[in-house]
Amino acid sequence: MFEEDDAYLENLRRLEKIAREKGYIFNPDKERVNKVVGLMTKNFKEFGKYYCPCKQHHPLDPEKDPLCPCPDLDQEVARDGHCYCRLFYKKGGDQ
Repeated sequence: MFEEDDAYLENLRRLEKIAREKGYIFNPDKERVNKVVGLMTKNFKEFGKYYCPCKQHHPLDPEKDPLCPCPDLDQEVARDGHCYCRLFYKKGGDQ
């Protein structure tokens, strides 16, 4: 779906590091991961920051739209077992 270019791979490594540091895992649905990481990378290429593609306005509003990881990440994972984008999951939670 998305070209796995250098920017995509750099973002993927960044997100994998965040998951490791927080004790989370990625969604096992590789298509979902590819879509979220791809859209976030597109935002980075266009706007210079990793805006959350799942919570952004259309068009993107840099004043209101959150960066990934979202400020609510830990709260969402604790409450729902995963983040809003369904990218980060609690280890041992329902996927």
